[in-house]
Amino acid sequence: MTGPLLVTGFGPFPGMPRNPSAALARRLGALPALRLGPGGPPRVLVLRTAYDAIPAALEPALADGPGAVLMFGVSARARRLRVEIRARNRASRLFPDEAGARAGRLALDPAGPAERRSPAAAEALAVLRRHGVPALASRDAGRYLCNASYYRALAEPCPVLFVHIPPGRRPRPGPRPAPGPQRSLRALAAVARLLVRRARRGF
Repeated sequence: MTGPLLVTGFGPFPGMPRNPSAALARRLGALPALRLGPGGPPRVLVLRTAYDAIPAALEPALADGPGAVLMFGVSARARRLRVEIRARNRASRLFPDEAGARAGRLALDPAGPAERRSPAAAEALAVLRRHGVPALASRDAGRYLCNASYYRALAEPCPVLFVHIPPGRRPRPGPRPAPGPQRSLRALAAVARLLVRRARRGF
């Protein structure tokens, strides 16, 4: 492991004027348990929800050599945390970003593989469940900025994971109540520590 943990979230975008992934990234990055960990304090990066933010902000942060990358985004369809197993080399031209721009092409990287997978996803899902946080494995990170940023980050030689979060507190169907924010934060901190451990052993 060479550099600190990089924690990312996103700013607002059409239909989501307040993106909770930004606040989550900041809260996680400020936890004392993570700030005192190997590699130094986490670096928190809140990305504009714009396609040009990938070359302008994400790629320079990746070039600094983070030891691991934990990414958050919001999904309007999510009712619980979704651990994204993979990112696909696909984009959609249907949805504009916060600047009004759309994906320039359907393939994110014409020379890249059809998909990139996170080897840490299954273990991260188990960590969340052990902490009492109901979470799902997802094979579809969408075709918007979450998928595009995840696909780019997964090209790096370090552990990378993307977690989609619900847009806000709302009732969850079923007999068990949704976990409180502190429990979820502790569980996600455990996921962050997992990524750091994987980085130290060569992930």
